[in-house]
Amino acid sequence: MSGYNLAFKKAFPYTIPVLTGYLFIGIAFGIMYAEKGYSIWWAVLMSVLVYAGSAQYLAVNFFVPGISFAQIIFMTLMVNIRHVFYGLTWLEKFHQMGKKRWYMVFGLTDETYSLLCLTKAPDGVDEDKFMFAIVLLNQVYWVVGSAIGSILKNVLPFHAAGIDFAMTALFVVIFTEQWLDARNRIPAAIGVTSAILCLQVFGSTNFVFPTMVVSVLVLFIAKNRLEEEVEDHAD
Repeated sequence: MSGYNLAFKKAFPYTIPVLTGYLFIGIAFGIMYAEKGYSIWWAVLMSVLVYAGSAQYLAVNFFVPGISFAQIIFMTLMVNIRHVFYGLTWLEKFHQMGKKRWYMVFGLTDETYSLLCLTKAPDGVDEDKFMFAIVLLNQVYWVVGSAIGSILKNVLPFHAAGIDFAMTALFVVIFTEQWLDARNRIPAAIGVTSAILCLQVFGSTNFVFPTMVVSVLVLFIAKNRLEEEVEDHAD
């Protein structure tokens, strides 16, 4: 455990924004799951073994008659296809982390990805352990939130209609923060434009994957120009 205590201690302050978000959207998930009649242990187990954020919200509706296994696979793939692009960014770094790389890939959520991209390990802290601490802490917040939500639903029953919007709200907050902090907003503008165009062309149920493909292609083509913009802003 040498170095891990320091890594977790230093990583915790950076994860507080995710803590506040994951705790509440985890609670929302736990409430929704409990409303379907599942116990706290199923909510916790799903958050430990699946840990897929928006896909978990979607999965709440999978456990009803008429939903085929093929539909579940396809819908989950479409919701989480963006993680393929996230993983490509960290492929080389995670490969250097030994056995921890498997968990790092598993725990790479939207918020964790953003945090890893924006946060550097403090002086005197091993970078691999620091990154591992961030990923693990974020999942703990989600699991704890799921457990609390499931308990609350059973102790204080109430209607959960509309509570699934918590995940969308979190994405909006994260995007807004990154937009305000970014020195170059062109990549974000490309992503938003691609999403709007693909939404019109492919519809609300099929636009995620095309959006990712279009965004990556445009960013790849404009890579040199974007790097020049970043350098100009830095000067």
